[in-house]
Amino acid sequence: MARGFARLEEWNTTVVVNTGDDDWVYGVFVAPDLDTVVYTLAGVEGPQGWGLANETWEVMEALADFPVDTTFRLGDGDLATNLYRTMRIREGKPLSLITDQIASTFKIGVRLLPATDQPLRTKLRTVGGEWLDFQDYFVRRQHRDRIGGIRFDGAEAARPAPGVIEAIRRARAVIIAPSNPPLSIWPILAVPGVRSALEAAETVIAVSPLFGGKALKGPAADVMDGLGLPAGNRGVAEAYRGLLSGLVVDTGDAEDVGFLSDLGLRAWATDTRIAEPAAAARLAAEIMAAL
Repeated sequence: MARGFARLEEWNTTVVVNTGDDDWVYGVFVAPDLDTVVYTLAGVEGPQGWGLANETWEVMEALADFPVDTTFRLGDGDLATNLYRTMRIREGKPLSLITDQIASTFKIGVRLLPATDQPLRTKLRTVGGEWLDFQDYFVRRQHRDRIGGIRFDGAEAARPAPGVIEAIRRARAVIIAPSNPPLSIWPILAVPGVRSALEAAETVIAVSPLFGGKALKGPAADVMDGLGLPAGNRGVAEAYRGLLSGLVVDTGDAEDVGFLSDLGLRAWATDTRIAEPAAAARLAAEIMAAL
């Protein structure tokens, strides 16, 4: 979605990114969502949807010779990005400044902001009562666990990164990308001040991540169900209750437009399969034309 809006030259785009996935791995500070957005906007993302294209894995292969769990994979080029971030963090620099420098290095065409400069960590409770760090749940355990609870450690002490609230207040529209609502968007909303800024915004439109009640990839539907949200797009609307003026669903879910409209939302169905840059730009232009 960010790539689509970046192609609309008549609009200035700011992307606010989840930092609840951030963690220390192999002694370096990783920010997976920020890096995925950077690499994608730069056109150098890996074929698996994360990391870099044409990666080499010499460090991981060498590290595997030691008694170390290497389930979390960092390619050599990706490791360089994370090493740079770690060096600057150890110098006391804020994540927002470091992110701006990384974005500048990769020459992306939009303003990129982390949700917060302070530590924010998504924790997930399995139905068995075990609390997991996000990367343990998502990467090391391949999101196989049934989730029954979620919390965002550090949220109460966090502050929106510089520019986040101003971007929301000044925006012609705020678009919530088709991400996993609890795992990718709720951490941003947990930062004090962000939710209230969205509540005050005139136009907030979400693009549903679901197709026939399921995500194209990832555990969105399962996580939403485990947290007690209704199935399908009704659950997406519920996940963002009090925030949305509109919700875009895929053409295959056109029948949902009726009940979404009954909820007071401006809803419409269109092709929301936007893996290709041209498709993403088409959807972005369609959304802006509809405002």
